[in-house]
Amino acid sequence: MAQKITISPITRLEGHGKIDIFLDDQGNVSDTYFQVVELRGFEKFCQGRPVEELPRIMPKICGVCPGAHHMASSKAADAVYNVKIPTAARKLRELFYNAHIAHSHILHFFALAAPDFIPGAEADPAKRNVIGLIDVVGKDVGVEVLKNRGYAQRIQGIIAGHPIHPVASIPGGMSKPLTGDERKEIEQMGRSLVDFAQKSLKIFEDLVLGNKKYADLILGDIYHHETYYAGLVDTQGYVNFYDGRIRVVDPRGKEFVTFDAADYLQHIGERVEPWSYLKFPYLKAVGWKGLVDGPESGVYRVNSLARLNVAEGMATPLAQEAYEKLFAFFGRKPVHNTLAFHWARLIENLFACEEVLRLSQDPEIIDPKVRTLPTKKPTEGVGVVEAARGTLYHHYVTDDQGIVKKVNLIVATVQNNAAMGMSVRKAAGKLIKNGEVDNRLLDMVEMAFRAYDPCLACATHCLPGQMPLEVRLIQQGKPIKTLARNMSK
Repeated sequence: MAQKITISPITRLEGHGKIDIFLDDQGNVSDTYFQVVELRGFEKFCQGRPVEELPRIMPKICGVCPGAHHMASSKAADAVYNVKIPTAARKLRELFYNAHIAHSHILHFFALAAPDFIPGAEADPAKRNVIGLIDVVGKDVGVEVLKNRGYAQRIQGIIAGHPIHPVASIPGGMSKPLTGDERKEIEQMGRSLVDFAQKSLKIFEDLVLGNKKYADLILGDIYHHETYYAGLVDTQGYVNFYDGRIRVVDPRGKEFVTFDAADYLQHIGERVEPWSYLKFPYLKAVGWKGLVDGPESGVYRVNSLARLNVAEGMATPLAQEAYEKLFAFFGRKPVHNTLAFHWARLIENLFACEEVLRLSQDPEIIDPKVRTLPTKKPTEGVGVVEAARGTLYHHYVTDDQGIVKKVNLIVATVQNNAAMGMSVRKAAGKLIKNGEVDNRLLDMVEMAFRAYDPCLACATHCLPGQMPLEVRLIQQGKPIKTLARNMSK
């Protein structure tokens, strides 16, 4: 008899979701659904507000990645007023933002991802967490995790007024400069962050890559999809979290398109499906073919591995060395192995920490000129940054008084939605056979989405009153009638 397995709630992620796995009469997987079951309304209730308020409102979307929304919102507001910020303000924003990336990557790897490998899926479920991880790596490492993540948070608080509710980035620049004493404190913390980032990579190489079972899992077919990839690159083609153009490469690594942030609607479409509050972005030039991979499908991926796949390299020496090691390990570029997102995330953490140290040593960082007052009539603007979880778009349209008329957000996790569904389906299909299911296998199914570091609170932005809905009436196992509202065709 056909069965249904539900993993609810799914664990070690930000937000709320569930996985439904349907088995056929033989006990093999016939279908899966990665479902997001929460709803936010920021695009709606920001309408009617002055646009300069949005950089203070948007960080409330999420307590894990407020810095990303603060920066994207600030950049969108800059664009609304068509104002160029001072050089010192840009460097301050970048310093803040690289600290934000570091705190997020440290959090995800050690608290959410590493327990999949250390102590691993075979461990008692009560041990598959950060406590079980510390039992293996030692209390000293646990102390270093807390200390350095605290440093990254402290840097954000110094620059932006608060580490979780940043307020200092405003249209035209920053609300306050950095003092000399603050710069020195950040430099000291930056040195510690670089050292810890190197140790984190060493832990991954020794305990994950050095374990043949896990190395084979990373290299194997269970967590493997050949998709397009997208991410910001700077003028040299290197990874950049704060600014650049969006580069897309195809599954063979060939550049497919590179475009400016303001042109994103020409290249990205959004599909709605009845069983999730998350939309499904895809490449318009390829088209929506469903939850399938390959060059004929418009599904693309963002986040750490995607950024490394689209880039020519890293702009700092230690991160560049680690970048080269990753691609040498796989022997190809792009890398399509989903679990490699974890490795790429640690490489990016090293890059972000190197950038924190470099920028903290820049004498211009304490220049008191940190804002250009907007003088032009407000209109429309797009702000894009690379959030820890991938490319983040904020698009605002205002009237000539700067009152917001329309907001559109495309967040990173939404862009990975189709890929996460595909990854869950493939992992379940490979792991569950003949109806044999246990906690270890279900944890390995969860590993499929956890590699993307999903942030579901950020991702759910359907508007009340326009909720896509599909009701299917089933009689004796067969659908006899379907009622639909606000569904994509």
